Amino acid sequence: MTTPHPPHPSAPSSTLEALRLPPFHLDDAGIAWVADQLRTLTTEQKVRQLFNVAAHGDDEAQVAALAALGVGGVTRFGGTDLDASWRATRALIERSEIPLLISGDIEGGAIGLPFGTALPNQLGLAATGSTALAEEAVTVLAREARAMGYNWTFTPVTDLNAAFRSAIVATRSYGSDPDTVLAQARVNVATFQRHGIAATAKHWPGEGFDDRDQHLVTTINPLDMPAWREHFGRIYRGLIDDGLMTVMSAHIALPAYAREHGATGLELCRPACVSRVLNEDLLRGELGFNGLIVSDASGMAGLSSWADRAECIPEVIANGCDVLLFPSPFEADFEHVMRALSDGRLTEARVEEAVTRVLGLKAALGLHRKTLDELLPPLEQARAVVRQPAHLAVEQRVASASVTLVKDVRGLLPLSVERHRRIVVVTDPARGGFAGQAPKEMEVPALLAAQGFEVRAFDPAQPPTLADTDLVLYLLAQESLLVQSHIYLDWARLHGHWTTAMRRYWHDIPCALVSFGQPYYLYDAPRMPCVVNAYTAASPVQHAVVRKLLGAEAFTGISPVDAFCGLPDAAY
Repeated sequence: MTTPHPPHPSAPSSTLEALRLPPFHLDDAGIAWVADQLRTLTTEQKVRQLFNVAAHGDDEAQVAALAALGVGGVTRFGGTDLDASWRATRALIERSEIPLLISGDIEGGAIGLPFGTALPNQLGLAATGSTALAEEAVTVLAREARAMGYNWTFTPVTDLNAAFRSAIVATRSYGSDPDTVLAQARVNVATFQRHGIAATAKHWPGEGFDDRDQHLVTTINPLDMPAWREHFGRIYRGLIDDGLMTVMSAHIALPAYAREHGATGLELCRPACVSRVLNEDLLRGELGFNGLIVSDASGMAGLSSWADRAECIPEVIANGCDVLLFPSPFEADFEHVMRALSDGRLTEARVEEAVTRVLGLKAALGLHRKTLDELLPPLEQARAVVRQPAHLAVEQRVASASVTLVKDVRGLLPLSVERHRRIVVVTDPARGGFAGQAPKEMEVPALLAAQGFEVRAFDPAQPPTLADTDLVLYLLAQESLLVQSHIYLDWARLHGHWTTAMRRYWHDIPCALVSFGQPYYLYDAPRMPCVVNAYTAASPVQHAVVRKLLGAEAFTGISPVDAFCGLPDAAY
């Protein structure tokens, strides 16, 4: 059953009344709380509520100081210690007069709680081919996030893996099929919101057909409007009808829609986060979205390359975003907005409309009536929730189900000590983690050694030969990356020198490639005879891969993308 689309609010008073409608569903008490806050807060305090700042690390004093800013929300990037992360969040909550929206990219894989249950990223979940398994996994993510005080997740990623060279979409998407993306995203939204965490569809108006990264440049959604409506329009409308609470408006342009509304020249490429046409006309008007719109991170070059910060920061709010994500720094961006209010570039009516939705989301989540222990459960309770035995059981099931055999054209598998005892491992010595995080340890060599294989690292000075090697095993682990244009097989780095970069071993020695991340390495090695995609290097996934390589478990994963990259020779 689809929910009727609410009328598009045209004034602050109608915005308040619209909080009774989906996705807020406020009752009289909730409306009264929002109205009371609107009467009490000064204009400056209302503007502060429109900012969401980043809290990096677990220094309690530094994190708690953010509460003094009076902002509407904080995104927590905690460390690797559960106790320290909990204490920092507690200090933040205790010092906030108005309850905070506490957010995070709770995606799975390399992006999530570093001390939490290790679950696949979105591409890995889609590879299980099961929305039921995905619901189990997202339930674990939601329970552990709530235990750590989160009430807002910047998921699901609803982008499409159309341009396979995109390093930023890569493993964060549910794949290239809109039906799969919508089905999986619906599970994500329903599960998080059932656990009291607002979900966020991103990145509006849709990424994945431009292989560049909006962290580096304003990217372009090149679809014409019939194609856009069939792809992203259908995804967003489906989620909106389901009660999606928030949308992240990104640094992505949609020239086809801008052209329909009279834009010409450079204005065709105006990023969504500062586009009234995309936020108000398309998202709110055509699709009927009544929830909260948050910008993508304002420090990204997709915005900063568009206009001077003093100009574009107020435009984020003026052109339809209710929350500005990651001011940099807060004091300067706050002054940019206040100055725009004073000179008329931003109206008080627009601020009132935006802050009404911010407060409405808080009320919809019940933050205004929760005790401190309801906002953040006691530490002992958090410890009991995170990585509990039931969650670890899900971790194992999902890890095993996600691993995908892309091809094995020479019948290499299963591996055996009798046939493949001497293994040379080739791996990327310079791989990185998402947003500067340390990459996960590569455990596969030790796991194989424990099974009796003789495993040594590739040495460019003594490259493998058939006389001393039974298998050359490429182990790569590069999930989605920020600020890197592309993920690819850097043969010179893998093989140690530009001359050995041109050497291919599979005609002489059995070869296999396992990717614990990027699923598109066949683009650079189409004739690699055996390829396994595992999507993330989480420890349970690595263990599952070894079991499958040895034939102890069957491969059941289904590729959510064209791992052959459309190449005519890659399947052979």
